[in-house]
Amino acid sequence: MDNQQKKKLSFFTIGLLFLFSGIEYAVILPTIWKYLQILDAPSYFLGLGLSAFSLSGLLSGPLFGHWSDRTRTTKTIILLSNVFEIVGNFMYFIGYSKWLLLSSRLVAGVGAGAGSSIFGYLTRNTVSEDRARVFAAVMACRQAGLLIGPAFNIFLRLCDFKLGPFVVNKYTSPGIFMCAMWLLLQLVVALLYWDLPPAESSELQTVVRQKQQQDGEEEEPLMGAEELADAYGAHDPEQSETQLSPERLSPSPPPPSPTEEMPHTPPDPFEDFSARKEFLREEVIVLLTAQFITLFNQTALETMVTPLTQRYFGFGELGNSVMYSLCGVEVILGFFFVRWLSRRVADRVVLAVGLVICAVACVWCIIFLAKPRGGYSVELAEFTIGVFLQLLGLPFVAVSQVSLFSKVTAEKTQGFSQGVRRSIGGVATILGPLWAGGLTENLYVMLGMMMLLLLLILMMVVFSYERLVEPPVVQHASDSTESEG
Repeated sequence: MDNQQKKKLSFFTIGLLFLFSGIEYAVILPTIWKYLQILDAPSYFLGLGLSAFSLSGLLSGPLFGHWSDRTRTTKTIILLSNVFEIVGNFMYFIGYSKWLLLSSRLVAGVGAGAGSSIFGYLTRNTVSEDRARVFAAVMACRQAGLLIGPAFNIFLRLCDFKLGPFVVNKYTSPGIFMCAMWLLLQLVVALLYWDLPPAESSELQTVVRQKQQQDGEEEEPLMGAEELADAYGAHDPEQSETQLSPERLSPSPPPPSPTEEMPHTPPDPFEDFSARKEFLREEVIVLLTAQFITLFNQTALETMVTPLTQRYFGFGELGNSVMYSLCGVEVILGFFFVRWLSRRVADRVVLAVGLVICAVACVWCIIFLAKPRGGYSVELAEFTIGVFLQLLGLPFVAVSQVSLFSKVTAEKTQGFSQGVRRSIGGVATILGPLWAGGLTENLYVMLGMMMLLLLLILMMVVFSYERLVEPPVVQHASDSTESEG
């Protein structure tokens, strides 16, 4: 099996992992509140249970990312993270007490931290031109899981039997079902996933071709592909302003003799790493802010929607399930549209368009949803348009900011950087529901804060627009040769 086939199978496995994570969210969320009530849990345990998953994920993400950067491996990390998912979901199945249920979500959340290593792997194994398309496909897989998850609930809610000493009913069955799903994924990862060497970027290949053309003969370039990757493939914050200078291409030392043994110890990617210089840069702060605000607003709206539909439209379990299914279809189509669009326009354009759509949607919600008027049919139409606009902007912002972030941060520490980015998102997913949960009766305040956050990030994108691009790479590969002459 060649590397291209291994790469396709590895990407397929990653898609399955994100699909299963979406299914898990969709099968557990509808029943966890009733499950907690059976275990005599107070109402605040629902918020604790949902936040526990995000909390452990945001803490484990940078750790898994740091591990993958040092070892350049992700297979072991995925297998380990799946163990946490298996154990956590089995604990959820056992139930027994509200504290065990809370602990189960905390344990399962550790497994979600592997996403940072996976995004680092995808960054290293894709060229920048294709990165947004790959990220869009992966995110669409999770949305597909959210879409088909409720279908599994149709038969899970019919469960009513015993498995040894354990009771399997509509509340415990999601736990054992997801436990089996993650066990299946363990087998798929073991058989169909490979840690492949990083892909050569098109920029590096251009440098090699230019060097060979200027030499006018078929000989090895001054620097091998692996050495070139170290020199140009990662963005060094300390040298961000000197990447075009000839000094970046100093002549490499003469190659060792064939009999001389070369050390195989990989260089430490964190040897010259500085978190302050890596993350406290204008473009990085803008993208992390976009990550936080997007997820904060998204989770706040998700918290608001169910009470709103119950209050004004009388939606029950069936009505909300249909609504979420239609929303899932729109989001998946949106991700595939962005996947197509990313080949034709720059990431920063996609980001700006998405933020404008989100701002328009928020203005619409403030005008028409904060205090609905006009009767049932008019209010339902206004609500539908508001939700449609909110979901329309989501894929634009989500894909573009992840793709841009992977390009403006160092490739050699991409796993850790993606872990930091996902941790920022984890904080947003905790604070968003907390903010919206207490303001469902005062939508002007809730939506007004969301609008202020969107105006803030729009201003930041406008002022930093010129910096939201991939750093330039060396184009003058012959400078070192000319200096010798």
